Amino acid sequence: MGYTKRKFILDAFDELVLADYVFDLTDDEIQSQARRLERMMADWNAKGIRLGYSLSSDPDNIGLDTETDVPDSANEAIVCNLAVRIAPSFGKQVSMETKQTARIGYQTLLSRATLPNEMQLPGTMPSGAGNKYWRDVGDPFLQEPSNPIDVGPDSVLELN
Repeated sequence: MGYTKRKFILDAFDELVLADYVFDLTDDEIQSQARRLERMMADWNAKGIRLGYSLSSDPDNIGLDTETDVPDSANEAIVCNLAVRIAPSFGKQVSMETKQTARIGYQTLLSRATLPNEMQLPGTMPSGAGNKYWRDVGDPFLQEPSNPIDVGPDSVLELN
């Protein structure tokens, strides 16, 4: 069973030593922090960190008890980064360990999400000894790169 949105929020409060058994959280405070969690995850999604977290379409009705499909390796990064974001609104100082864990976890997720752009070799590069096709064609250079997809990020890709 995976983490729920409520569990992320309660663990972030626990990280700040504002645990539920000491500090009574109202439903409005939990909903407010759920919106903060949604904003953080939307920001990460925009930066390419896609963890399988399903964002709510209605900010006033966030399903707190819905299970997220976040991998277990990302739980600590989410909890600590949420704790860093929650702390100022409750007047709490974040411990140095929590800040460090949040930073390292975020950088790890960001580095796992980063992929190098694929490139084709240019048509001006001479083909090496392993590429003997040029004997038939008469061109000792590599073939011109082809771009099979001519769609931008805001266009529609149609598959036939």
